[in-house]
Amino acid sequence: MILCITHSQDFYNIDLFFEYLTSKKIPFFRLNSDCFNHQMKLCLNSSSFTITDELGNQINSDDIKAVWHRKTWSIQVPEELDDNYRSIFFNEYQSLRFNFLTALEHLPWVNPLQSERNIESNKILQLKIAKKNGLTIPETLFSNNEDAVKDFFRNFCNSKAIAKLHGTISASMDGHEMMSTIVFDEDSFEHLSDIASCPMIFQPYIHKQYELRIVYINGEFFTGKINNSIHADWRVSRSDFFWEKYDLPEAIENSLNLMMKEMGLIFGAIDMIKSTDGNYYFLEVNPQGEWGMLQKELNFPIAERIADYLINRIYTNEQ
Repeated sequence: MILCITHSQDFYNIDLFFEYLTSKKIPFFRLNSDCFNHQMKLCLNSSSFTITDELGNQINSDDIKAVWHRKTWSIQVPEELDDNYRSIFFNEYQSLRFNFLTALEHLPWVNPLQSERNIESNKILQLKIAKKNGLTIPETLFSNNEDAVKDFFRNFCNSKAIAKLHGTISASMDGHEMMSTIVFDEDSFEHLSDIASCPMIFQPYIHKQYELRIVYINGEFFTGKINNSIHADWRVSRSDFFWEKYDLPEAIENSLNLMMKEMGLIFGAIDMIKSTDGNYYFLEVNPQGEWGMLQKELNFPIAERIADYLINRIYTNEQ
């Protein structure tokens, strides 16, 4: 059985994955990470666990052979819970969920849990590993220091820069509930006085020909090009963008493959820019990034490749 850790609002990507497993007669279990709370019945000891989910479906750890860590959402806290107990409720269920996840670390995962944790929360580490493996990266500053930001702007940004929050996560690929990347110039300096309350990542504005979303699965690449040369982030624009299949240069694929292997990731959604100066700039990799639009628009078999990887690992482990 393959365990899929996702959230209660997930659809399409997860449906494609389950449809493919069904066609292969591989059993699966969906665990909604945001419902990992009082809605479930949970029993965990030193050797095994059982879970009865919010719909009454039950699973035992002995039945799980592989894990797809599709996406984790924050645990829901009951609205009616007294304010004095809300933090206790959240922290204890968070701890229980962490114990549950680590109890499965010996199994094949997409992605390995610890590797994913190390990478998803550390943008600076991502850039460091990318550069080490031959990729071009933007000059980058992560700071809460107004003077340092101004110096960075004048030394590296050629009158235009971008700023974004490190920890902001999009709720969907259409930009809903997502913090846009901010474009600023010297006229924006007056707003930097609040930076001490909200550290941000700063980079030079890159003039681009187009953007790339690259899905990496164990050495295989599925790349979509989107015709955005104007907006800082295509996901928060309402322009008529469209996707095209794209062949990455072999040298870029080789560097990305080395980078992902050093990061310990089997899967990742990688963002790059092809700039007007002809360079490919690596921006970031999201170990739980979105890819449904690429499968839908370009017919890439991404769900199938993720499933095949886990099925093959299960078969290998059973030999």
